[in-house]
Amino acid sequence: MNDITEHGYSRRDFVKLAAVGGGVVFASALPGCAGIQQSTSGGAVNADFNFVQLSDIHWGYNNASVNPDFTGTLLKAIAAVNSLANKPDFVMFTGDLTHTTDDPKVRRMRLKEFREMASGINVPVRYMPGEHDAALDRGEAYQEFFGSAMHYTFDHKGIHFIVLDNTSDPAAILGDAQLQWLKTDLTAQKPEQPIVVFTHRPLFALAPQWDWATRDGGQAINLLMPFKNVTVFYGHIHNAHHHMTGHIGHHAAMSTMFPISPFGSMEKKTQLLWNAEKPYDGMGWRSIDAGGAAAPKWVDIALTKS
Repeated sequence: MNDITEHGYSRRDFVKLAAVGGGVVFASALPGCAGIQQSTSGGAVNADFNFVQLSDIHWGYNNASVNPDFTGTLLKAIAAVNSLANKPDFVMFTGDLTHTTDDPKVRRMRLKEFREMASGINVPVRYMPGEHDAALDRGEAYQEFFGSAMHYTFDHKGIHFIVLDNTSDPAAILGDAQLQWLKTDLTAQKPEQPIVVFTHRPLFALAPQWDWATRDGGQAINLLMPFKNVTVFYGHIHNAHHHMTGHIGHHAAMSTMFPISPFGSMEKKTQLLWNAEKPYDGMGWRSIDAGGAAAPKWVDIALTKS
C-alpha cells in the first residue's frame, strides 16, 4: 500500500496537472494508469469515450458541522458533469446513494428524491447500491427504485464492465452465488479483454477494522487475475486512494457529501469537519477516459464553491 498524504493522495503516485473551476485535478502514475490529457474547459481530449464516476452521495445526511451544504453538493456535482465540454458516454454511481435510516418509509423517500435529482443528468446513468442503501433490508427498497439487478455486466465500445454487489449482504461479502456468476461471466472473456469492475467496498483488505474490505473479495480478485487489463473503481472510503494487487489497479473515489480521515491518520474512522477556509475540501468526483487504451486513464476533480 502506498503512503498517503493528509488528503489521501500518495506523493509518489500523483502529478498535479491542472485546476478546473478552482478544483485540483490529479492523474495516477501507477503502472497501467497514465495521466489523462485535460482541455482548458475541463473535458478529456483525444478519447474514444469517457465516463464519470460519482460515489457516496449520502442523500439525507444533514450534519452541518461536516457539510453545511448537504442539500447542495449533489446538485453541484450534477451541474459540473452536465457542463463538461466533452460529454461523457454515461455516469456511474458507485453506491451509498442515500444515507442510512432505520425507517423504511424514510429510506424509500430518500431513494425517490435521489432518483429524481439524478434524472437531471444529461447522459445515461447506471447505479449500484452501497451498504447505506441496501444492507438493512438486503436491497429490497433499492430494487423498487433501481431494478432487481444488484450485480450485472454491460459492454461498451470494447470494454467489458462488471458491477459487483458487496453491500446488500450485511456480512460484507459477495457470496458464493455471485462469485459463481462472476466465474461464469469471465469464462466468455479473452485474456486480453479490457475489463472495468465497479464495486462499493474495496475488494482487497484495505482496513477491515474500519469496514474497508470485502471478506471474500480476494476470491473475486483471483478470478480476475488471469486477465491482462483489469481496473477496479470503488467508493465507500470517501478518499481518493490507489492500490495494486499484482497488475490490477484499485482506485477509490471521493464522496460528494463528506470526506473521511484517511486510514492511519486517526485512531478511529472520522468524518472530517467543514473547513470554511477550504470549502468542499476532500469532496469530488472522477472523470475516466476508457477509450483506446489497455487501462483507463482518469482524473479526480474536486467540488468547488460556485
